[in-house]
Amino acid sequence: MTVTAANDIDSLYNVSSDAVRDTLFGNKTQEKDDSNIFDTFLNAAVHNINDTNIALSNKENEQLKWAMGISENTHDLTIAVGKAEAALNYTVALRDKLLDAYKEIMQIQI
Repeated sequence: MTVTAANDIDSLYNVSSDAVRDTLFGNKTQEKDDSNIFDTFLNAAVHNINDTNIALSNKENEQLKWAMGISENTHDLTIAVGKAEAALNYTVALRDKLLDAYKEIMQIQI
């Protein structure tokens, strides 16, 4: 079975990825993409912080319910604590990586 280079290139026309199509057809959207990269990153960071806050709030609610005797289900409490710890650990690790990247950028000689 032999596949020619023309067949490989022709198959790219059917790809649904915008990046592949833009590269293939020579569309220049770099300036637009550069501004969207920061927006996307910032929105993801804010979404991550909101999710962490929700998980911590749910943990506190489950702890209060259990302490007040409203809920005797320790399973929900354990799940809420686990989710909150995982979300907080992820957020702290992300913050540490961002600070490291910022420090590296600031050390670059111009």
